[in-house]
Amino acid sequence: MSRPAPAPSASRASSGAASRAVSRANVAAAALSLGAGFLVALSLPPWGFWPLAIVGVALFEVSLGESPTARQRFVRGLLFGAGWLFPGMGWMWFLTAPGYVVVGLMFASLHGLAALASPTGPWRVIARPAAHTLVEALRLVVPFGGVPLATLAIGQAAGPLLGVARVGGVLLLTWVVFQLGFALAGPSPYVPQMAKRRGARTERHGAIAFLAILVVLAVAAIAPSGSDTGRTFRVAIVQGGGPQGTLAIETNSRDVVDRHLAATATIEPGSADLVLWPENVIDVATFVDSVELQEIAAEARRIGAPFAVGITEDVPPSPGAELGGFINAQVVVDLDGRVVSRFEKVRRVPFGEYVPLRGLLEAVGAPVDQIPRDAVAGSEPAVLELPDGTTVAVAISWEIFFGSRVRDGVGNGGEFVMNPTNGSSYTGTVLQTQQVASSRLRAVESGRWVTQAAPTGFSAFVSPDGEVFQRTSVSEQAVITQEIALRTGTTWYRALGDWPFWLLLLAALGGSHLAIRRSRAATPAAPAG
Repeated sequence: MSRPAPAPSASRASSGAASRAVSRANVAAAALSLGAGFLVALSLPPWGFWPLAIVGVALFEVSLGESPTARQRFVRGLLFGAGWLFPGMGWMWFLTAPGYVVVGLMFASLHGLAALASPTGPWRVIARPAAHTLVEALRLVVPFGGVPLATLAIGQAAGPLLGVARVGGVLLLTWVVFQLGFALAGPSPYVPQMAKRRGARTERHGAIAFLAILVVLAVAAIAPSGSDTGRTFRVAIVQGGGPQGTLAIETNSRDVVDRHLAATATIEPGSADLVLWPENVIDVATFVDSVELQEIAAEARRIGAPFAVGITEDVPPSPGAELGGFINAQVVVDLDGRVVSRFEKVRRVPFGEYVPLRGLLEAVGAPVDQIPRDAVAGSEPAVLELPDGTTVAVAISWEIFFGSRVRDGVGNGGEFVMNPTNGSSYTGTVLQTQQVASSRLRAVESGRWVTQAAPTGFSAFVSPDGEVFQRTSVSEQAVITQEIALRTGTTWYRALGDWPFWLLLLAALGGSHLAIRRSRAATPAAPAG
């Protein structure tokens, strides 16, 4: 006997219950995506719980599942990025609240696009890590020359995967974290219980992913990291101290100089081979004609060591312009008071040292007056020459977030890396701790010591294997001295740069889509019923 059709009211009730169940599942998956991103944020400094990045990526895979719709992929990817990037870039709120919201949404949307561009099915375990690493790579170059804030690799600077950076820099390190997280919760012979409950199947693709990770880790363990030259150098870093959360237009620049002179006065004669002052501690019209140069020269003679000093100089306005610009430079002053070497900052901070689209933003009422003048970018190799012939790679402040800047300096003979910086404009320690982590990445990528000097913190020494020494506290006045090894040689990342890993990531993403198309083409069509 045939079963009678259900009554219309019962059918509608069943359909409504199913719809509500689907809606609840979507909300739960969206919330899981947001929470997964927040775990990635907690892997970043100042929190620094590095394993949470892998856990967060694994939970993001669980939230996506095997076959989400295109809309689900984009929304969940965007929420994952928002949960990660809004906390990780929280320091931007104090600089520009509207910019913080815009940048956060823009970068989070990139991860929505990455999820959208990744295929469903078993090949997702290869494609998703590649796609999300590619959008992180995109942040290294656009907009405005790159804004590498709160990157996944920064959170791994204190973890055991850091050595991967000497092979492929932040791109390869980022891929390893994404690949590990997606493989742990995706199709794999070793699917965790949480993924099994969501119906994840065992596939060979997960085994391939794990094998690729193991190969990278094995290569990183034997990759070259440079070598000592046999010479050492005693560097004294001076941190003048003072309040944070201050803008240059609201600060008496002479107060900053006086704090650093007071700290420098505690250095004993003969105790250093170089004295390092932070970025733009001296703000004058022309440094060579300044009282500050005479004061620095007197201290250099007393201590018996040259100084590397951060200066800001005026640039006259061009014809018809109301305001000129300024130059942010690091200079070397010898014992005779001569400026013997100079490097002008190349990579400027957008909305910090210059305002992109200034005219447009001014027309819509943006507070561009907080940055009244734009910095003029330098163009010379990123090195300074010390009086004894030692070559130092230089990355001024923001430049330490870019592997290419340190690669330039080391490629031009840098035997250690100098990172004079100034984080005194920012409240809290989110940006400052992430900068120390970036110094650790650059040290491992280049196989060089990094000396980081900040006026209000953090100042520190970082060894070629990424270990941090003598990190100062925020706002304290301090002098820290370390004998560091001058180094030569190269790492594979210094030799290769980023472009080979861009190509490999594109090949992994494109190859996954191609494999799916071939698989579908080889599958015979179902016979007509």
